[in-house]
Amino acid sequence: MPLPTTGHTAESLTTWLAERIALYLKRQPAEIDPTVPLAEYGLDSVAAFSLCGDIEEDFDFILEPTAAWDYPTVQALADHLLKEFAAAEGGSA
Repeated sequence: MPLPTTGHTAESLTTWLAERIALYLKRQPAEIDPTVPLAEYGLDSVAAFSLCGDIEEDFDFILEPTAAWDYPTVQALADHLLKEFAAAEGGSA
């Protein structure tokens, strides 16, 4: 069952994203600095596409596959997701 898109914070999404990205990169989540571009960690298109799939699966929210390049850090991606989730719920971020 998907997680709700409401009730998230930048911190909760940053943690979720860092954990997923660390899994793909075979690192510890604590090694993923939210301000460092994902490309510097070696995140490739396959991992980025998988991350978008995880977001769709866990949050029932479709994210464009280019999001990892449009929002190249964990922090930027978390902020984008917060705004998108708020818009999807009819609110504003």
